[in-house]
Amino acid sequence: MKTSAILALAAGAVFAQAPPQPNDYRDAKSWLCRPGQHGDACDVDLTTTVIGADGKFSRETWTADANAPVDCFYVYPTVSTDPTPNSDMIADASELNVVRQQFARFGSVCRRYAPMYRQVTLAGLRPLLEGKGGSLDHGLQYDDVRDAWKYYLEHDNHGRPFVLIGHSQGSYILAELIRREIDGKPMQARMVSAIIPGATIAVPRDSDVGGAFQHVPICRSASQTGCVIAYSSFRSTLPPPSNTRFGKVSNPNMVAACANPAALSGGSGELHAYLSRASWAIMSGNPPIETPWVSVPGMLTARCASNENATYLEVTLHADPSGRRADDISGDIFANGKVLPAWGLHLVDVNLALGNLVDLVGQQTKAWLASAAQGNSGKN
Repeated sequence: MKTSAILALAAGAVFAQAPPQPNDYRDAKSWLCRPGQHGDACDVDLTTTVIGADGKFSRETWTADANAPVDCFYVYPTVSTDPTPNSDMIADASELNVVRQQFARFGSVCRRYAPMYRQVTLAGLRPLLEGKGGSLDHGLQYDDVRDAWKYYLEHDNHGRPFVLIGHSQGSYILAELIRREIDGKPMQARMVSAIIPGATIAVPRDSDVGGAFQHVPICRSASQTGCVIAYSSFRSTLPPPSNTRFGKVSNPNMVAACANPAALSGGSGELHAYLSRASWAIMSGNPPIETPWVSVPGMLTARCASNENATYLEVTLHADPSGRRADDISGDIFANGKVLPAWGLHLVDVNLALGNLVDLVGQQTKAWLASAAQGNSGKN
């Protein structure tokens, strides 16, 4: 055999790599959070400093409910700083931090499950944003989440009701999971709700069901179950531009779903935000904070809105002219020192409404349990 042929075969052997093997979700290291795992990513201090409109401080404590009657299954957004297109299964600081930011607080109303998965990394996201092929909701990242979901159902769920929670890439993956595994199937009866902000979910212009999902509607009340809460947040002063990343649907008969966590039935409502001390500290004029978290009642309101470019959650900031607390929040994405309006407040989609979302899970769980109890009594 010629040397050139041998080299060609050797090169082929290098690049013809075997497909990735499935993750072992029996391994505790494959979960960022799972009941019974002490010291995991959900075991964090959630004590909060509440700063009133008058500038006065009060402290809010927090405890998990180990006996919560519902499970929450969380898929985190694009945060991995691994240099490869898909991440490894070793949790880095960004993956641990996003669980603290978005998911740990749900432990007051549900048992928390957060699998690791080989997500599309920040490096892998760049080609997708440039239109070079690929997607967030198909491929290795989806397969991992599906495998974790099936492992959870087989070994942990035991017929309990559940809530799906995601953001950004996690929301796109969960939307695909709903389409394939839940929508119109018996499993839908056990879904209390799905919280999937930071993703564009299509619905018909005059209906809350029939676009992305054929049987799962958008949530319109705190007593409604088996439904989806989806939105993408933008400042009222920076609405979605023509090149917006979120809230735009190409089909003229469809629009992006918007379910306002502060007022599901419509109109405007107050956002119960939980902001990290670090993000609060970078805003000028803030006094020092000793707790990991900050809450600012009355500072933020939201409503679902539309312009010629998108349907979105419009967030209005009510500045304090007296300066007794900061007049702004962080959450925008910057490049070269300038805000990128196309991304809106994507970084804090969940933080902005975290208190509202936790409350909604509690209310929807009560409604689901009441309906289940009524159904069981009717069978007796």
